[in-house]
Amino acid sequence: MQAPVPRSALDSWAARGFAVLVAFAAGSVIAYVHRDALFPSPAAPAQDDPFRRCIDQRWAEIDKMAADGVIDAAQAALFKSRAEALCRAPGPAR
Repeated sequence: MQAPVPRSALDSWAARGFAVLVAFAAGSVIAYVHRDALFPSPAAPAQDDPFRRCIDQRWAEIDKMAADGVIDAAQAALFKSRAEALCRAPGPAR
């Protein structure tokens, strides 16, 4: 008959509990470091956003043309989509 193999201290419940605590602490540190990526804060739109200024100006002009009866609703929707593309494009077109 063979003698029983002695158990290592690493096989105990205390060692496993300690390993779980270390894993939880490491996960907490990682979550804390990346907290902005995990839970982004709602950012207010910048008041000095060039795109927003451009699109607001163009849409106001299009809404005025629609109100004056120069263009119909379908044309206004088309012009607004084109104005958005124009404002997103880099360059002096704005």
